[in-house]
Amino acid sequence: MTRSRYRFLGNDAPYFLTMTINHWLPIFTRPETVEVIFDSWRHLQARHAFRLHGYVILENHLHLIARAPELDQDVRRFKSFTARRLIATLETAGAHRLLKMLRLFKGEGKMESTYQVWEEGSHPQRIEHEDVMRQKLDYIHHNPVKRGYVDAPEHWRWSSARDYLGQPGRIEIDKGWLGS
Repeated sequence: MTRSRYRFLGNDAPYFLTMTINHWLPIFTRPETVEVIFDSWRHLQARHAFRLHGYVILENHLHLIARAPELDQDVRRFKSFTARRLIATLETAGAHRLLKMLRLFKGEGKMESTYQVWEEGSHPQRIEHEDVMRQKLDYIHHNPVKRGYVDAPEHWRWSSARDYLGQPGRIEIDKGWLGS
């Protein structure tokens, strides 16, 4: 068995995480699917001491920087909850083609479910220095610009870039990074 270089190495520092929709399917093209992500993060913030330092949500993946006493478990909770809610949202919206693809691409080991929403893993990268935090936030916030979706990071609706410019964002962002 091969060991991944991506592991949680304690919960005393923030982590940069990437979560990808199965086979990069474009699930986050509807505001109601994006709201599922925010609802889950709000729940984790309220009940599990989850601290969200930055994020971007694109059509088929998301990046975030977070810290929590049980971040590895929070990531599992997040993926499980959002998978169920995303499926329900897609069913309600009549997104039959997307649902068919999520069923088709389900991993062989996923016997307990009909669909597989998320790719395995979240590629956690521990952030221990302010310069690394700034680099990761810059990467997150410029992702939609690099893809040609917007001209400036703060123009992307599903990002914490506005928060870092002192403008209200979609969810509470904790800017107290390292050593806090």
